[in-house]
Amino acid sequence: MARLRPTGHADHVPAVALTHLALHVQKLEESVAFYERHCAMRCIHRRNHATGSVAWLAEPGRERDFVLVFISGGPRRSAEGADFSHLGFALQSRAAVDAIAEQARAEGCLAWEPRDEPYPVGYYCGLRDPDGQIVEFSYGQPLGPGAEPLELQE
Repeated sequence: MARLRPTGHADHVPAVALTHLALHVQKLEESVAFYERHCAMRCIHRRNHATGSVAWLAEPGRERDFVLVFISGGPRRSAEGADFSHLGFALQSRAAVDAIAEQARAEGCLAWEPRDEPYPVGYYCGLRDPDGQIVEFSYGQPLGPGAEPLELQE
């Protein structure tokens, strides 16, 4: 993985790499099962501590690049109203977006019906995980399969 130096920083600033995102979840086992089932992630680490449990999830083959860290308990976030916070996963095709939306609809966790929006958003749908967080599945964004080149801002 290429490591980038933050722009506009002195040379003494070390290279950085985003390695994980840690989230509190109220339903740890249900959350792990959701991300394994819908996001093709797998649990690569678990531990218990005095205040709860922790689970690390990663995409197969990317275990050393980036993990989601789920921590049981703690504050609960609300993804209601104008809160568009979400996790985003890229899929291989529009048909794959439709397929996951259909599966989520059958399971009662579809939050956003599939829709097409102008670049760079693309075609996407959203699922609600067991803690109410939105998980987006997209095709055609500049960060995944089917991506058009993204013009980077300097």
